[in-house]
Amino acid sequence: MELVHALADLRAALAGWRGAGASVALVPTMGNLHEGHLRLVDRASEAGDRVVVSVFVNPTQFGPGEDFARYPRTLEADCAALRERAADLVFAPTVEEVYPEGSEEATHVEVPGLSDDLCGAFRPGHFRGVATVVTKFFNMVQPDLAVFGTKDYQQLLVIRRLVRDLRLAVSIEAVETVREADGLAMSSRNAYLSPEDRARAPLIHSTLHATAERLRAGERDFAALQSAGLQRLRAAGMEPDYLAVRRASDLGEPTATDRDLVILAAARLSGARLIDNLPVRLP
Repeated sequence: MELVHALADLRAALAGWRGAGASVALVPTMGNLHEGHLRLVDRASEAGDRVVVSVFVNPTQFGPGEDFARYPRTLEADCAALRERAADLVFAPTVEEVYPEGSEEATHVEVPGLSDDLCGAFRPGHFRGVATVVTKFFNMVQPDLAVFGTKDYQQLLVIRRLVRDLRLAVSIEAVETVREADGLAMSSRNAYLSPEDRARAPLIHSTLHATAERLRAGERDFAALQSAGLQRLRAAGMEPDYLAVRRASDLGEPTATDRDLVILAAARLSGARLIDNLPVRLP
């Protein structure tokens, strides 16, 4: 496995692979890798001949007061894990390599509408930063396919929309959320949790399941379901941003006749913002 920091070195490696007729799969990450990330790498190695994993903590998707400065940076450990999972190359550029004119004045990519709700409403500018950096990595790597997890469900839809709208020649693969034994979605930010809050955190996932069961039982008062879920999270000492029932296809407000739904939640514990979601297909 090769580790490169410069775009020129990345492109040299890619040119050799493509000259041999190999397809390329990309797994974009911010590092501090856990089993959830590594499952994405596994899928990439199944779907492509060569696997590139990017490790880059992107400043433009963090808002004021968020955890950009303290976000864990563990490149050496990440590379050790990736050597065991069939990654061919790790691209770990500097901020200057990705934003040569500075991140504040850089050209940006924005997916309107879809980026403004839910996490977008609580983290203004977040999805503009995500869409911009993902477009940059798509341009730098020019992968045949890219692999993302479904834990960041809204992000996944934003990326699929930008690929469609910009007519990018990359296929987007999705891998289901990987969970701890107690149901908590794996996340780099779980490391921020105190022992007490780590014990509480799985309630997010169980609340999504409780809401899904009420939907399957025939309840369609979405506002009441959302209110009940928020109340349950607050009663456990969490600070929820939202718990929402939405159409799975576009995160639009559902109607009583919609069958493919997704329940999404974001809540804060120990200063960590945790997100999760649960797709629900109704009969």
